Amino acid sequence: MVDCCKSTEAQKSVTSGRINVSQGISRRAVLARLSGLVGGAAALSAMPAYAKQSKLESVKLAFCSQLLCVVPYEITRAAGFFADEGLDVQLVYSRGGSAALQALHGGGVDYAATSFDAALGAYANGAKIFRFADTGRLPLFALATSPKQSDAITDIADLAGRTIGVAQLGNADHALALFLLKRAGVDLDSVEFATLGPNLYDALRIGQIDAGMVQEPGLTLLQEAGAHVLANLMDLEDADTYLGGPYAFMGVAARTDELDQRLDQMQRLGRALAAGLRYTREAPIDEIVSALPAELVAGGDTRVLTQALDTYRESLYPSSVEIDRAASERVVETQRLAGIDYPNVDLDVLLNLSVLGA
Repeated sequence: MVDCCKSTEAQKSVTSGRINVSQGISRRAVLARLSGLVGGAAALSAMPAYAKQSKLESVKLAFCSQLLCVVPYEITRAAGFFADEGLDVQLVYSRGGSAALQALHGGGVDYAATSFDAALGAYANGAKIFRFADTGRLPLFALATSPKQSDAITDIADLAGRTIGVAQLGNADHALALFLLKRAGVDLDSVEFATLGPNLYDALRIGQIDAGMVQEPGLTLLQEAGAHVLANLMDLEDADTYLGGPYAFMGVAARTDELDQRLDQMQRLGRALAAGLRYTREAPIDEIVSALPAELVAGGDTRVLTQALDTYRESLYPSSVEIDRAASERVVETQRLAGIDYPNVDLDVLLNLSVLGA
């Protein structure tokens, strides 16, 4: 199964709740700012009835632990948007999208947020799930050279005969690399893929491999060291050039047999995430970073994280949670051209556009 993305060291549950002003985000400022955004007032108008509830519904939502995937969910939790919809959302960190979807399919959690290619793989393997919300519209990868090869490799076509690092064969980064190479006319038999997992950044930095599919903060650090970026799929312009437009990535899935039972809850979850996405895109970047749990950023380079979020947040995160069917179809086609086909996948079943509106 094609997996979501690499996990971070944080492998624990984080219980929902509002953070206080000293932690960097003012509840009053959040609401004031959101009410001034397009559609903000309409979204907030639905919240007070639930906000007055004395007891919140407990919900478990599992997702892969890659940091840029996590941001809108943690912001939605921290700013209290889940609570405004009467939900006490426990964010359950999993080791990749496959693990999150397995937990959903097995009944261990109520929802799973993963990359769309992970949902495709799970559905193709018999998981009775459907996806009803989008929270990410671009893959979190860039194809970059080693700093030592930046002069010799200036185009994707130059990767013929080279060694390319990926986290794991069959993962999303591998599939995207295959697609980019095919698109550039590179003979795939001439390319060697090195499976490096969490060691990919270091191998690329010191020149053990010629190029690799990297994420943030590795991409920023490699660029500072002189690496050449061949295709940055986290940038909307590059995504238009290389993928043809938005590419469905992070989103929320539920169990098929619970659609009627949980429909109202799904709609409230969607409204909360929509508010969180708007805030993630519009709020002062320092507030966003300071709102993230310490476990996620401990030991990391906050400077690089801040820079990356400020650079990519408007490209990565959509302004709406409604399913983008064309973006999902783009994933299926990209996977097919990379040699990963799902002939038994029916997007009319896997994608439910009616829960949050088409």
